[in-house]
Amino acid sequence: MNQEKTKILAVAGKGGVGKTSIAATLVRLLVQSFPDKRILAIDADPAVGLSTALGIEVECTVDDIRKQVVAAAEDGDNKTAIELLGEARYRIFDALVETDGFSFIAIGRPESAGCYCKVNSYLKEVISILAENFDYVVIDGEAGIEQINRRVMEKVTHLLLITDSSKKGTQVIGTIRKVADELVMYERIGVIANRLPSLDVKGLIDTGDLPVLAYIPSDASLAEFDLKGENVFYLPEDAAIVQGVRQALREIGVTEE
Repeated sequence: MNQEKTKILAVAGKGGVGKTSIAATLVRLLVQSFPDKRILAIDADPAVGLSTALGIEVECTVDDIRKQVVAAAEDGDNKTAIELLGEARYRIFDALVETDGFSFIAIGRPESAGCYCKVNSYLKEVISILAENFDYVVIDGEAGIEQINRRVMEKVTHLLLITDSSKKGTQVIGTIRKVADELVMYERIGVIANRLPSLDVKGLIDTGDLPVLAYIPSDASLAEFDLKGENVFYLPEDAAIVQGVRQALREIGVTEE
């Protein structure tokens, strides 16, 4: 498959704005809209929340693979760097979970708290390798701008910036946009305003010249799902987040329905 045809949707924003729930809902709606396409969900957040939201049990992560390959090299295996990378590429597919309608892979946790450098550099390779094999890729990124700053998401086609109604939320997406403009080759960009106390605050949310794709009010049923760790595929079709993300996909040109 030609990678240029792969649509890569990356979800970014500050912590606590519902990025993971939105990423999971994106996967659900893509599966519903394109049952004949290959869809991949990438959990790129060290907190590994997307798996829970999608009802996936993670047994092996990309970082597990990376550690195994590095350990082999450190144990005196005299393979060249190129051979090690080739082995890592092959073994990445061991971390793929195949389920009904989509595939899933988790990047995993960094070796030590606060240092994601090695994971991020490897993640960049993973995204480019895996994207060639799928029609749609959804990436749930970690909070903030760290991964974008390290060019992890440099081949994104659709960048979805998530904010809530707070000033901090809109400031963070503004910062992410500035960094992305310099470092990311994206085709389309837009904002989802999520977890709003009511739709009456729409006029108070300043996203500058960034288009708002959807306004999504707080949803008690989703909050209950989050607390119970339940699968977003079981949310009702009329749930606020399902309706909002469906509208966002239309507005950013991924779906027509």
